[in-house]
Parts: sequence; structure tokens; C-alpha cells
Amino acid sequence: MDLNWLKPLLGRPAPFTTVYLDATPAEAAGSSEASDRWKAVRRELEHQGAPAAVLDEIGDRAARPARVAGSHGRVLIADAEGVRVDRVLAEPPAQALAVCGPAPALLPAARAADESTRYLLVEVDRLGADLTWSEGWGLGAAPMESVEGGHDVLHKTNDGGTSQRRLATRAEDSWERNAQVVAAELDRVVERRHPELVLLTGDVRAVALVQDAVGQRVREMLVEVPGGSRADGIKQDVFAARVSQALLDHRKRRRELVLGLFRTQQGRGGSAVTELGDVVEVLRRGQVRELVLEESVAGASSPLGERELWVGPEPLQVALTKADLEAMGVEEGARTLRADIALVRAALGQDAGLTFAEDGAVDLVDGVGALLRWSDGSTPRESVLSQSADRSRLRNGI
Repeated sequence: MDLNWLKPLLGRPAPFTTVYLDATPAEAAGSSEASDRWKAVRRELEHQGAPAAVLDEIGDRAARPARVAGSHGRVLIADAEGVRVDRVLAEPPAQALAVCGPAPALLPAARAADESTRYLLVEVDRLGADLTWSEGWGLGAAPMESVEGGHDVLHKTNDGGTSQRRLATRAEDSWERNAQVVAAELDRVVERRHPELVLLTGDVRAVALVQDAVGQRVREMLVEVPGGSRADGIKQDVFAARVSQALLDHRKRRRELVLGLFRTQQGRGGSAVTELGDVVEVLRRGQVRELVLEESVAGASSPLGERELWVGPEPLQVALTKADLEAMGVEEGARTLRADIALVRAALGQDAGLTFAEDGAVDLVDGVGALLRWSDGSTPRESVLSQSADRSRLRNGI
């Protein structure tokens, strides 16, 4: 899971205000319930010393309905000068979070990213296509552009005469040319916008022609979703459910790709490590490709969230103890952070991704692990005791 969208938080002035709340609109929750939720959150943040101007901006944004029907959540993160992150969650939180402090509460925002997929929806017919873009954080999909092929001999006949055969050939040629125009535009949009997924739907013949015409990059991320159309009259609820399922399947594949690699690499030459101390070591060395956290770590009462790490002004300045941090040359700005926040901050500082693992999906000590970009002789190495009932470990050659 890509964390780059959280980078605007790095190096920004404190205090940071994080709000994680039920954003279900008033018509679904009751006329006053939505505003009452925000009032309660605001009072809590005022007690914590959050700037009034920041709270005004958060309140304005929270009152602005997202393009999402039914119940949903929202996470907003502001620095001392204003809101830097505003994302919608597919599900509202069981309990609101309102925190103002020296660092943002990054896990709710990371959870929002884990529930999202940046995608392009392409509805095609034999003349062209309508393109719809979604940034993937629950704010809904927005029409982006229409592509018209310009070749308008769209129908053919089966009468069998010479003129009819010519017309049929011209129609086939028109469909192919129009599909090539659509495919060329898809190649350009994907190169420019970098979606995770391209969803293709519409006329069956046009779908097949576009699939054949797109470049390799688009083909690798393309998923056909039946039931959509450029024309009116489709069953919108049925098609929306199919789109939701396609996105859910993609997120499962995205997660399992990382976890499968972690299982394969764990205990084999240092390409995957676990245990808090080892993960801290590879994070500060900039070795991490993907940080892996147990799903329960995102909970309010997770053991990892109750632990603290020492950090310096820079994201990769992270250590178990103050003495370790001083040994790295950090003389000023040393402070403690909740371990989960410090880990995500360090991952963000080295362009690492983040994957949540369901409890038991992979074997993690302290609820944390890391896949590495590279390793050397000083990289922590572990051996898994495959016959041990308590999954304890032997550590070799640290």
C-alpha cells in the first residue's frame, strides 16, 4: 500500500490535530446527530489545546458532505497551519478519535488507504468511451472525459449481398478504429495518472476490441466488469455492487502479494524481519520496502500502541532507547512517540509501503515485520522454529 499521499505531513509544524469520526450524513443518522458528533469532538480537541483556526477548518470540511451514500467514516489531519489530509473511510469508526499533539496519529489515515483503490472506470461502446476517475478514498468517482472514435459505420447486416458484405466490413473496421482511439487514450491516462486498476465495461464486442488494443501496462491492470454501459437503463445497483466486488478483490490480491512474499522470505537470509527491535534497526537504515503490521495494531488498545520509541527530528531517526538515538548523533529534538506512529513515520520517510495482516496471516513478533529492499551481513536475521508450539525464535548473527 502506497503511503506517499501522507508525505505532506513530514516536516510540517506541530501541533498536529487528528480527527477520526463517523461522517454519516444527517439524513441517514438523524437531523442533529452528525453536528452533535463534531461538537463533542471539537470540545475534546479544545481541551487538548488545538488551534481554533484549525478546528474551524476541520469543522467546515466535516460539515461538507462527501459524495458517499449511507454510513461512512472520515479522517482529517491538520498541522499548525491547516488541514493536510482529508479522506473518507468505507466504514465509520466504532469510536471517534480526537488527538492534538506533537505528531499526527497516522494509523487511521493508513487504514483509510488500505480500504481504498485508485481506479479508472471505462465504459465503452462501438463509437467510443466514457472515462470516470476515482482517487479511491471514498469521495466517489467523478466523470473525467469522453473519447469518441469518429468512425461511425456502426452496424452491419447478414443479408449476404455484395454491398451488405462491404458494409459489414466497413462496420468492423470502424469498431476496430474506434477501439484503437479509446485504447490510445487509456494508455495516455494511465501513464499520467497511475491508477492501480482499470475497470472496463460496456458493449461486449467493444470491450474485447479495446482489450486487444491497449498497451501492456494497461492490460496488466485491466479487469472486466460486466453490466455497465454508456447508455441509460442499466441496473445501477447491480453494477455498483460488481464494481465494489472488483475493488475488494483487488485489495485482497494487493495484500496477499505482500504477505505471501513475507512468508516466503521469512528466515531466509534477512529479506524479511520481525520483532520490534529488528524492525526499528532496518527502518533507521532505510532498508524497508514494506512495513507489515498486524490488523489489531490499528486498534486503540493494541500492545504496540502502548509502547514508545525514541525519535529525532528526521523520520529515520528512530530507536528503542534515548542512548541508542544519541549514538546515532541526535543531540537535539529527541522525544518519545507511540511505537506505531514512529514506525509508520519512519516507513513514510523512506518511501516504504504499509500492509495490514489479519492476525495469524503471517508469523509476527510484537505485531510488526518488514520486507526489505536489500540486506547485508549486519542485517538482523531470524530462524523460525517450525516445531515450536509457541512460535519462538532463534536469532542468528545480529
